[in-house]
Amino acid sequence: MDLSDIHAVRLAADGRADHFGRTDAIFPWWSFTKTILAIAALRLTEERLLDLDAPFQGQRYTLRQLLQHRAGVPNYGQLAEYHAAVGRGEAAWPRARLLAAVGVDTLDFVPGTSWAYSNVGYLFVREAIEAATASNLDAALRRLVFAPLGLTSARVAMQPGDLVDIHWPALHSYDPRWVYHGLVVGTPGDAAAILSALMIPGRLLSPDTLTAMLHRHAIGGAIPGRPWTSHGYGLGLMIGTLDGAGRAIGHSGGGPHSVNAVHHFPDVDKSPTIATFTDGSDEGRAEWAATALATS
Repeated sequence: MDLSDIHAVRLAADGRADHFGRTDAIFPWWSFTKTILAIAALRLTEERLLDLDAPFQGQRYTLRQLLQHRAGVPNYGQLAEYHAAVGRGEAAWPRARLLAAVGVDTLDFVPGTSWAYSNVGYLFVREAIEAATASNLDAALRRLVFAPLGLTSARVAMQPGDLVDIHWPALHSYDPRWVYHGLVVGTPGDAAAILSALMIPGRLLSPDTLTAMLHRHAIGGAIPGRPWTSHGYGLGLMIGTLDGAGRAIGHSGGGPHSVNAVHHFPDVDKSPTIATFTDGSDEGRAEWAATALATS
């Protein structure tokens, strides 16, 4: 595979890192942020500040169901007016307007009976983290995830102008508040370091909590145009099998002008964790690149 436009780090279980492209640059991590939110929320359950299985803020669903996209909370990904506003470069809508637009008071299904991806569900996770820590998301993630690993580049883009140092100039004027659950940015190496550390029981999460995070809800088989031969979802983790690489655990993501894939490959020699970033809108390109780097 041509990796000329791929920026990636391959981090082996023994700590050896191979770099491809501009790995010193800052990239938006898009939905890999969900994995980080899940880590933070689960650490807070270990601190007894959040509860995985109690009714979430008086709702019919639980934090566990939100983290696994099984709460039935509707999403904004299919709203044409949302995408049109982003395309026009407008400022992000206030929270109330977003929730009204998605009809958040009407669940898509009875919690626990189905599965549907929901960014709005992860907005609620973000707000629970902020409330439990009495801090904004950036401060919470620094304490719960970034600082314990000694990471220096990872941060949450909070306001317009926070993306002026992103690798792709087309994103410099993007309002990160359009990503309502939060947008983490950083280097490919820091992204790989988080997922690699997560896979070590006791490093970020206790063995029992990590087991809960890795418990997969099966969704389906192959995805056309992408390397997945089976796919499911844990708590903030895409979990399935990738063509020729065996099991894959992590998260892919995409937003305006760019896509990424951050995945751990336990069945490949040296159990590498791969973080790939590229431009465009096809998450499959980043996933195919990660698969190629894992098996090369």
